[in-house]
Amino acid sequence: MLFLGTAGAVPTARRAPSATLVRRGGERILVDCAEGTQRQLLRSVAGLSDVDLVLLTHHHADHVLGLPGMMKTFALRDREQPLVIAGPRGLSALMTGFAPVIGRLTYEVEVRELEPGETIERDGYRVEPYATRHGAPSLGYALCEEHRPGRFDLDAARAAGVPDGPLFGRLQAGERVTLDSGAEVDPAQVLGPPRPGRRIVFSGDTRPCPETVEAAAAAELLVHEATFTEEEAERARQTGHSTAAEAARLAVDAQVAMLALTHISTRHTAREIRDEARGVFPGTVVPRDLDLIEVPFAEKGGPRLIRSEDLVGEPVTPS
Repeated sequence: MLFLGTAGAVPTARRAPSATLVRRGGERILVDCAEGTQRQLLRSVAGLSDVDLVLLTHHHADHVLGLPGMMKTFALRDREQPLVIAGPRGLSALMTGFAPVIGRLTYEVEVRELEPGETIERDGYRVEPYATRHGAPSLGYALCEEHRPGRFDLDAARAAGVPDGPLFGRLQAGERVTLDSGAEVDPAQVLGPPRPGRRIVFSGDTRPCPETVEAAAAAELLVHEATFTEEEAERARQTGHSTAAEAARLAVDAQVAMLALTHISTRHTAREIRDEARGVFPGTVVPRDLDLIEVPFAEKGGPRLIRSEDLVGEPVTPS
């Protein structure tokens, strides 16, 4: 996961407005697309490669104004691959308004207005939108992988008489096989218990809410906004945002492995935000623009923040 923009509504010299790129295998998912997102991609280790799916949390300017330029750039490069853009109600009107600015495209665009619970099924994972509380139509998103087959027990397979070769793959895929002897071998005889897929959750701009706790339950990573500190708790309530401590308390309730705080206001340093949150939830990080978080499968360890200066010359690792 690559953080392209981690600022609040006002960009700074070091932080651009909201945008995050998730790479899973060969697929790229962009969560929000603020002004300057394509420039941030060009500056990053990812480069401005094609995006497959755009998820908009809401339609405020600091989350959507990068779309027209990026879409036009794709067309100027003769993109043919379809693009899916999904978001809360009002998305169709937004894209209609953008159309004269974008002009003719070389590829199809599917616009999907989502309601909470209206799952998007993708290859090997699904996107689960849920209601957030920001004073405007807004959604958070949980990216959830399917359970994976259990670990293959090579010794058990051979003991059952399965010869080395293609039958191993069929058993790993969950298929019962018949041996030359006529004996049948069930996958349960050679596979361990199913292994959970990964779960990553994006809150977008929101007040802390039980919907996020439910969506993020036991997630490997929760990316949550932290526009204010506790000293400004009333201001956070008035504007539909969260404090760092509120986001941290939510992470405790959801029992996530890591909390990444974004939407950092010009009022505060990253250290202020981080320290307030870590006083509640020690597993908090505050990514900078172009930092990356790797999210391996659970059996390979927990999420890891990698600073942008350590990524020079390296490919983006699937998260």
